[in-house]
Amino acid sequence: MQPGTPEVLTLSAVLVRDAAGRILLVRKRGTTKFMQPGGKLEPGESFSAAAAREMQEELGLLVSEAELEVLGDWYGPAANEENTFIDAGLFAYTLPDSDGDPVREPVATAEIEELLWMDPAQALQRDDISPLLREHILPQMLAGA
Repeated sequence: MQPGTPEVLTLSAVLVRDAAGRILLVRKRGTTKFMQPGGKLEPGESFSAAAAREMQEELGLLVSEAELEVLGDWYGPAANEENTFIDAGLFAYTLPDSDGDPVREPVATAEIEELLWMDPAQALQRDDISPLLREHILPQMLAGA
């Protein structure tokens, strides 16, 4: 890579919602920006397979690829890395009503330091959210797309 040439990370991101319409934001250890759960694809892995794997690794949730709603893709600046862009496959997942069953509630695992449930409009007002949320996901949600 040439000096000054941005790095591009290929990853999957999942917009996790609950029955009340809130969204789940995560903050990875050692970072300052909240984002959706997700991560880089492993060699030969599809976007949906990476999304399902990351849901288990980061939140302890077993989610099949078939349970993920495809939202499309996005290319833009990374949240926590300088001179880096992301090429992201985007998915949505609505958490089933757990009826208090802790096995079905997301927990911060792996590199996730903090979980935060938020109303989408309130999330958009924060200055510590990822560009993907600010520029793409939340505006589309709030516009009813």
